[in-house]
Amino acid sequence: MKYFRKTICCFTLLITFLSNSQTFTGKVVGIIDGDTFKLLKSDSTTVNVRLANIDCPEKKQPFSEKAKQFTSDAIFGKTVTIKILKTDRYNRYISNVIYNDSLSLCHELVKYGLAWHYLKYSEDETLQALEDQAKRKKIGLWQEPSPIAPWDWRSSKKKIKQ
Repeated sequence: MKYFRKTICCFTLLITFLSNSQTFTGKVVGIIDGDTFKLLKSDSTTVNVRLANIDCPEKKQPFSEKAKQFTSDAIFGKTVTIKILKTDRYNRYISNVIYNDSLSLCHELVKYGLAWHYLKYSEDETLQALEDQAKRKKIGLWQEPSPIAPWDWRSSKKKIKQ
């Protein structure tokens, strides 16, 4: 029984450490596009962070520059908190990002019609509600007569190249 308690205690500490190691703060030092930026960590290394559960318009798509500008205005030069969900094939941290103490960058981009809720990778009901509201109000990219989701736009560009 004593061994079991020690094992449970060590396991609990390990889980706590691992979950804490997935959340940290850093300073935003570069904006790549609406949903990707460079973060300076406390150890002076930089990492690329990709926002989780959303997709902003690609370059050359309507509202791409507005999404990038929104992200820049919101977080460039600021200290943000990121909660890493995973690392992608490009070694970016797929993360939820909190800025100004309580604002979710993903939620704000969708709310202002500058990003799609990426349903393929997310079941976040809040993001879906924000997207539905932006569509109804024709905010941001939803002003367009037929907005093309970035994943469809990328897919069509690949077909043209083939």
